[in-house]
Amino acid sequence: MLPSYELVYETYGTLNSDKSNAVLVCHALSGHHHVAGYYADDPKNVGWWDTMIGPGKPIDTEKFFVIGLNNLGGCHGSTGPISINPATGKPYGASFPVVTVEDWVESQARLADMLGIDQFAAVLGGSLGGMQALQWSLAYPERVRHVLAIASAPRLTAQNIAFNDVARNAILTDPDFYGGDYYEHGVVPTRGLRLARMLGHITYLSNDAMADKFGRGLRSDKYSYSYDIDFEIESYLRYQGDKFAAYFDANSYLLMTKALDYFDPAREYNDDLNKAFAAARANFLVLSFTTDWRFAPERSRAIVKALLHNHLKVSYAEITSTHGHDSFLMQHTHYHNVIRAYFGNIASEFTA
Repeated sequence: MLPSYELVYETYGTLNSDKSNAVLVCHALSGHHHVAGYYADDPKNVGWWDTMIGPGKPIDTEKFFVIGLNNLGGCHGSTGPISINPATGKPYGASFPVVTVEDWVESQARLADMLGIDQFAAVLGGSLGGMQALQWSLAYPERVRHVLAIASAPRLTAQNIAFNDVARNAILTDPDFYGGDYYEHGVVPTRGLRLARMLGHITYLSNDAMADKFGRGLRSDKYSYSYDIDFEIESYLRYQGDKFAAYFDANSYLLMTKALDYFDPAREYNDDLNKAFAAARANFLVLSFTTDWRFAPERSRAIVKALLHNHLKVSYAEITSTHGHDSFLMQHTHYHNVIRAYFGNIASEFTA
């Protein structure tokens, strides 16, 4: 329970007169509300999906009104563990409740209510964002016309849950974690968060992408025969870990990975995914990437099969890409053309 909460969001484009061109973008584990463009006072801070969203881009903001938000429990302005608990005057820390994909969709629906949007033209996202888009079709079937689930899954595999648990344990066992109340001690569990991000980053890349980018390249021309950095891939992972630990909150990371683990719409239907999607009414575009082993194409095909079983309109594309799970963030011609064509069809349903 929370007495109240705030959601930080950004909008792009113009909402048309009948409010039929609204698009909700749901972010993945480490995402936030800043999905496109840049700030006038910070031109280097480019939105995380800027290649996809904007004037003339696949999701054209000259036609669509796009909303990006930072989920409840996040650390980019929305209420989360780092926020002040009004009952104590201190950060929530460990007392912040566990949040689920269902909670996020409920809070997103309340945001839509506030904006006067009764129905979204589309809800979409990649990875964890795709799970939220799927949940929209189940929780609010009449409030979304199109759902795009990209590099996503109907639930995590045991292997994925295992990766998340190892990442969480890196944080939980950091001496600076203090049971989640590290704010009061003026420290950050940097080592644990750094290791969690390094592990996660390995799973987001494909073997081919690592081989092409780094191979067995050395930082110098010989081995150091020590536990310092020898290989370029080691340098890259440590850089990514340090960068992430400098801006992301450890408690939020724990919450986000748990939300991933818990999402399983078929669970209350005796693991029958067909029955889970029986309530859906939207049209769907499901996308996967050939080298994504964290959210493998067969996971997307399971979604497609369940949707077809329920006689729903669904399009599926399996994109050949070398970038692994991170493919959904990349500028890829085939991928972007599929999104552009699909949103072109959506645009034909209304007059912007």
